Amino acid sequence: MPGHFEPLPGGGAAVALDDVEISIIRSLAVQLLELVGPGPAEDAPDDPLAELFADGPSEPPEDPVLRRLFPDAYSDPEGPPTRPEKAEEQRAYSAEFRRYTENDLRAGKRENALAVVRCLDALTPAADGGAVLELSGEESKQWLGALNDLRLAIGSRLEITDEDDTDLLYRLPDEDPRKPMVMAYLWLGGLQETLVSTLMS
Repeated sequence: MPGHFEPLPGGGAAVALDDVEISIIRSLAVQLLELVGPGPAEDAPDDPLAELFADGPSEPPEDPVLRRLFPDAYSDPEGPPTRPEKAEEQRAYSAEFRRYTENDLRAGKRENALAVVRCLDALTPAADGGAVLELSGEESKQWLGALNDLRLAIGSRLEITDEDDTDLLYRLPDEDPRKPMVMAYLWLGGLQETLVSTLMS
């Protein structure tokens, strides 16, 4: 079990984490919460109808990490359109889509990150340090979403855009200031991969 998720009888997943790993994941999840920001209910009066019909933003976020977490829905994977009218059409569709979906997407990402923090805070430390994290099926899905968001955020900071960039990261010298972020990125990727395998087994 050390370093990777394994299935639990009856569903869910478990992984053994040491104290440093627990601290790293919790810190990253808190940073993600701060980045995503508070929800409408946290900065407005408690009005369910107002929250239901509240419009989200129509412009992409300025922060490159948030742009990665909340990308435009209508964009050409091969690059910007050559015709100006096509580009304008894509911007209009993306703005409209973002206006009606981004608040819900942010709420989902907040819930996933909060689930990570709550699960870690509820751990019972082992006598020799660390703990075994046991997740229900629902918690496993929330963790999977949060791990994906954390990797997207770190990947954005590292300017990873494709698999070739990832290969270059393996060859970074130890003195490179990006090395700790690279190690976290690769480690979270391993956790994510084994959690996916566990949920599919």
